[in-house]
Amino acid sequence: MDDRQRYDRATAALEPPFAILDLAALQANAADLVRRAGGKPIRVASKSIRSRAVLERVLSMDGFRGIMAFTLPEALWLVEQGFTDVLVAYPTTDRAALAALTADARAAREITLTIDSAEHLDHLAGIGLTHDLRLCLDVDAGFVAFGGKFRAGALRSPVRHPDEAADLAAEIAKRPGFRLVGVLAYEAQIAGVGDAVPGGGAWNRVVRVMKSQSARELIVRRGRIVNAVRAYADLEFVNGGGTGSVEVTVREKAITEVAAGSGLFHPRLFDNYRGFSGRPAALFALPVVRRPSPDCVTVLGGGYIASGSPGPDRLPQPYLPAGLRFSGDEGAGEVQTPLLGQAAQDLSLGDRVWFRHAKSGELCERFDTLHVVDGDEVVDRVPTYRGEGKTFL
Repeated sequence: MDDRQRYDRATAALEPPFAILDLAALQANAADLVRRAGGKPIRVASKSIRSRAVLERVLSMDGFRGIMAFTLPEALWLVEQGFTDVLVAYPTTDRAALAALTADARAAREITLTIDSAEHLDHLAGIGLTHDLRLCLDVDAGFVAFGGKFRAGALRSPVRHPDEAADLAAEIAKRPGFRLVGVLAYEAQIAGVGDAVPGGGAWNRVVRVMKSQSARELIVRRGRIVNAVRAYADLEFVNGGGTGSVEVTVREKAITEVAAGSGLFHPRLFDNYRGFSGRPAALFALPVVRRPSPDCVTVLGGGYIASGSPGPDRLPQPYLPAGLRFSGDEGAGEVQTPLLGQAAQDLSLGDRVWFRHAKSGELCERFDTLHVVDGDEVVDRVPTYRGEGKTFL
């Protein structure tokens, strides 16, 4: 029985649109991430999962430890639900959430905030600190070449060099109410850029050279930064990487843990990596609702666009049955999506078309439930953040 038959049989009683989580695929992807991490723990990036039950399931597996959250309100809620060791990976200016954090001794023990400037410290101090705040220093891990004329990587922290990191660590050490416990440096240009894009040819070769040079530069610079910071703080962790760079990042002695989340669901953008492969674990089904022509069907909804620079690679992928493609004039639409191709001729009204999201993060913002499929059965139904009434971002 192929995957389409399995999924159709398992969900025969459900009315699309709905989302599923293939349990065997999730477990296989998790095991492969652990293998790639080579014994270093993986901090689970919650923005890619957005389901409390799935986070609990993954963290119960060997090799995973801690959560990388995306907002402080999310982190506070997760701690209320019993989670521990939550790193908020993006700076926060949320005064209400900060007041709640400083008033809650357990939350203050379990949550670490990310900062990258003295301005952040000033903002945090203005809240009024009842309990010491755990802090993580975010460092720019981007790749710069040709005298600064070329840059690859996310525009995050202004802290790039060891002396800058040391100066900020020293500033933190001088201020009461703060404790620096971690360093974060995310190499988006390695972890988030595919180097095996179909038809990519010369582009793939350029990306591979950039990644290799960036990794060599970063292993030296990140090590020096960590050493400089350790002169002022007793660090508990140094976090780096993402799904696309796990096996590269863990080679660095300075790294104590890596982050990953998307690799658990394996959305379609992660098909384009030479160094690893995965199994699609999270999918959504849309119903065929009309036929404009013999080789075209229209499904309901579908405009579930991924974040990032707009382009065709941010569209979801018509996955099953194989051979369907978007109309160049319409793409994935808000309320309808035409799909073209010979495979459309074999579809009838009410049939499902199975899609993969381009990225992991936004999928669970569209659905309140993940139907967990094992073999050809739905064995569980778990809420997403949205299903629990939580929309943090």
